[in-house]
Amino acid sequence: MLKLFLLSLSQSACLAAGQVFLKISMKNAPKFSFTWPVIKDYLTNWNLLFSGLSMGAATLLWFYILKHVDFSIAYPLISFSYVFGMLAAVFIFHESVPPTRWIGLALIVSGAFLILK
Repeated sequence: MLKLFLLSLSQSACLAAGQVFLKISMKNAPKFSFTWPVIKDYLTNWNLLFSGLSMGAATLLWFYILKHVDFSIAYPLISFSYVFGMLAAVFIFHESVPPTRWIGLALIVSGAFLILK
């Protein structure tokens, strides 16, 4: 179970990192249009590249998890990405998170641990 837990944490961290890089790239991206200068900006956006690489790594880990673990156990473990997302909201994007969201996050994590039992 420890191996599954660590794999799930790694997969969730990659998934959340991909979303963080995507958020940063969209924040700095110009308004999209089908013109070469705008498309070139998107194609040369490093944060967008890192987003794709992070999500690609998450997908590869997910392939491995799905191959070796029952779906009813594996799928709920993706919820660990909520933890990483919430931490990114606070520490990277400097958002204020109300206590009710922290309570909700604790309930989600508790549920994931119950599924592992």
